[in-house]
Amino acid sequence: MKDELFKQSPKKQFEFDKSVASVFDDMIHRSVPLYKENLELCVGLIAKLAPQKAKICDLGCASGNFLIELSKLRNDFVLSGVDSAAAMLEIAKQKSKAYGVKIEFFERSLDDFDFFKNDVFIATYTLQFIRPPKRQALVDKIYENLNENGFFLMSEKILYEDAFLSKQILELYAEYKEKQGYTKFEIAAKREALENVLVPYSSKENILMLENAGFKKIESLFKWANFETFIAFK
Repeated sequence: MKDELFKQSPKKQFEFDKSVASVFDDMIHRSVPLYKENLELCVGLIAKLAPQKAKICDLGCASGNFLIELSKLRNDFVLSGVDSAAAMLEIAKQKSKAYGVKIEFFERSLDDFDFFKNDVFIATYTLQFIRPPKRQALVDKIYENLNENGFFLMSEKILYEDAFLSKQILELYAEYKEKQGYTKFEIAAKREALENVLVPYSSKENILMLENAGFKKIESLFKWANFETFIAFK
């Protein structure tokens, strides 16, 4: 379905409810620049780096796009996904069944998820929705539950530290969304709904958070203006 949720002023803060789940795939492809290209890059790299029968857990798996794409490249992976939104997981389960992919799903908030050992953790535009006071503790758990030589792949919307540059980047991003068919009203309405719900960090803050958790080797893998993907090795 086409994302037309913000043609009217939002009556509540943004949440991953049934209405968002129904248009999520359209929303993310039109809202995140080069989403498809970044996804292909990430799954391709994991397919090259991960060991045989690697256990891979997607934190905030949404509609299951990442895990399903991984399954297309290697069928030896042991895949699992975690999400707190029942409506999102329902779609993910339907899609995985349609593709014939075995994925174990958990309906849990990451705050109280009972983490288990994995070779790879993924968080695609997930940590930005975790309240800042709880974010470091979550990354610490990710590090602790990675197997030796495991890695964490994280995509996030980011802030620019320079105020002038930040303003120009945000304008460019708004122009990008207009090119995807969103109106100025829809863009502003969604921004209002996301205020204090999506809280991005700067690149430096994200890297520092990963370093504080114990990650020693951290690289920026992909970047488009205010969107960036990091890979961190244990």
